[in-house]
Amino acid sequence: MSRPVQIIGSYVSPYVRKVLACLSLKSIDYEIDPIVPFMGGDGFTELSPLRRIPVLIDDRVTLADSSVICQYLEDRYPEPALYPADVTERARARWLEEYADTRIGDVMIWQLFNRAGLGPSRRGETRDLVELERIRTEEIPPVLDYLDVHLPQSGFLFGAPGIADISIAVFFRNAAFSRFQVDPVRWPRAAGFVDRVLALSCLAQLHPFETLMMRTPIPKQSDALRAAGAPLTATTVGTGTPRRGVMRT
Repeated sequence: MSRPVQIIGSYVSPYVRKVLACLSLKSIDYEIDPIVPFMGGDGFTELSPLRRIPVLIDDRVTLADSSVICQYLEDRYPEPALYPADVTERARARWLEEYADTRIGDVMIWQLFNRAGLGPSRRGETRDLVELERIRTEEIPPVLDYLDVHLPQSGFLFGAPGIADISIAVFFRNAAFSRFQVDPVRWPRAAGFVDRVLALSCLAQLHPFETLMMRTPIPKQSDALRAAGAPLTATTVGTGTPRRGVMRT
C-alpha cells in the first residue's frame, strides 16, 4: 500500500479498539483521526452514513462497521489468521463477535459506560445511582454467566488470540473506566480471560491513549494524543459542534 490505513474513531470506543488490535496483530500500519462520533462534520457523514465509528479507509475501500472491517482485513491480509480455519469454530467465533458487539455492547457501553462515565463527564449529567446499581445487579450478571460457561479456563478461545477473544475483552476496558471489575470468585473464567486478553500487547499499547482521552477535554484531545506519540492523521473530519446520530442506539 502507498499509504497507511486510516481509521476514524475514538481510542475509547471498544469497536475502534477491536479494529486497532486486529491491525496490530497483522502488523498493518495505520493513522487515526480520533474523533468521537457526535463531533463529526459533513465529511464524516459522507464516510459513515450512520455516523458511527470506526471507519476504515485504504487504497481500495471505505468501510464503516467494525465486524465488516475486521473480516475485510482477514480476507486481504490472511496471515496471521484471526478467525479459525475450521468451519464450525469459525462460525462460533463469528457468533461470539456478534454477541459481544450487540449484547455486551448494549450492557457495557449504552447502559453502564454512558451512565457512569460518558454522560457525567462529557454532558454534565448526574449519575443515577439507582439505575447504575440495577445495571450491575440485573443486566451484567447474565452476560457474565453466559461467558463463564463458554470461555476457556486458560489460554484463548481457538488457540492463538483472535477475533472472538478481542471482540469480547474490549468492552471490559470501558467497564473498568466505569469502575466495574469482573468478580473472580463468582466468574473465574470470565475474569481470568478478560485479564489475559487485555494484557496482550495489541491492546495494552492502546491503554495510555485511552486513558489520556478520558482525562482530556475533547477540544484538546488531538494535541495531547499527538504529543503522546499517537499516529494521528494530518487532517480530521471532526468539528467543534456536536451533532446527533441518525440511529437511536
